[in-house]
Amino acid sequence: MYNIFPSFLDWIPGPHHRIFRNFQKLQAFISEEIKKHKESRQPEEPRNFIDFFLGQMEKEKQDPGSHFYEETLVMTTHNLFFGGTETTSTTIHYGLLILLKYPSVAEKIQEEIDSVVGRERPPCLQDRDHLPYTNAVIHEIQRFISVVPMGLPHVLTQDTHFRGHFLLKGTTIIPLLISAHRDPAHFKDPENFNPNNFLDDEGNFQNNEAFMPFALGKRICLGAGLARMEIFLFLTTILQRFTLHSVKRPEELDLSPKSTGLGNVSPPYELYLKVPG
Repeated sequence: MYNIFPSFLDWIPGPHHRIFRNFQKLQAFISEEIKKHKESRQPEEPRNFIDFFLGQMEKEKQDPGSHFYEETLVMTTHNLFFGGTETTSTTIHYGLLILLKYPSVAEKIQEEIDSVVGRERPPCLQDRDHLPYTNAVIHEIQRFISVVPMGLPHVLTQDTHFRGHFLLKGTTIIPLLISAHRDPAHFKDPENFNPNNFLDDEGNFQNNEAFMPFALGKRICLGAGLARMEIFLFLTTILQRFTLHSVKRPEELDLSPKSTGLGNVSPPYELYLKVPG
């Protein structure tokens, strides 16, 4: 609703106003950080993303077609922050619930981690290619929950025919990412949580072109790489050091989202961790 009618929600009371206020506070914080970077940066020694972006702004300041301007920097930094925090924590939170629901999956991950990584050191990103089942489970968690079910709005660049409908050039469209994730033409068992959706017949990890939790194309989530690293490292480290236990029996756990819309949020649950003996 907000994507289509952005001013509509301004007139409706509700908790979304707190979200808008927090969004404005975060934008103000980012703008202040950009100001500090402008005052302290050394063009020959960029320190981070903001410095690199400011340098490119300076290079293209006379180019009327440039996309490097301060408003873009603010929003891009916000997207990186959001993509690396909120959706990541929600995915991990939801993922732990799924592993409580399917304890045999968690046990198999732990066996693979013990075999490949051991207990003497923490998992690292270089281990990912050697943990095919773990990698498949993480992908399946993201597919199954579709934490962001809708993509960003796009505008058609030409007249298009789609499934019997004629869409004019300039029409705004919003892709449903969750529809790709539940497509039986691409996934063996689309309606259920099943790591085999990302494994071949020999048990090797197998990616899928319909897997798009971060969207696709030039407007793919800028925090995608960071999110992938965080999800892998957090989940593997937790499962290396602890076993997961629930106060309820697995069959009593409900995986239905507590709320859905711009994002799918897991229902509340209780979890306790036990150090394996």
